[in-house]
Amino acid sequence: MSCDAAAAGMIWLASLGGGSPPSLAPVFSPNFVLASTAPVSHLMSEPLYAGIVDKAKGLKAMVEDYRKAATAAPLPKFEDFKARIDALSALDMKGHIDLAARGTDGDLKCILKGISQDLPRKLAELSAATTPKDRAAALDDMFYLLRDNVEVITTPASVTS
Repeated sequence: MSCDAAAAGMIWLASLGGGSPPSLAPVFSPNFVLASTAPVSHLMSEPLYAGIVDKAKGLKAMVEDYRKAATAAPLPKFEDFKARIDALSALDMKGHIDLAARGTDGDLKCILKGISQDLPRKLAELSAATTPKDRAAALDDMFYLLRDNVEVITTPASVTS
């Protein structure tokens, strides 16, 4: 699968709105095969991937707080939030490049690239939101993308025979 196709699928999943969007966990089990030289479970022992997960979790917590006060304008510490989103986007791209350099042909490298590209888009949507409804939708999208950023690294891939 090309990175563009994987990224498109990831963006599509992240864009599912309303209610509780499906978790990515079903995508990664039981029929998902991650073709990689390094199993996902071992990636968490590497500082780059552990850092991505930690940063995404921290940003997700900020988004949860923003969602509770979605009508407040401006959002507290938003400049810090924007800088942290940019840094996470760069780390996701670094993860993509690292996995590509290892010669992996799995979907994780493509998903990381897609998330890296989508984070600035979702941030722009959040920055441009002028109504409470638009802001709530943008916060939901950002929340799901950050949640997915954690899950794609921490959810072990299943291999089916």
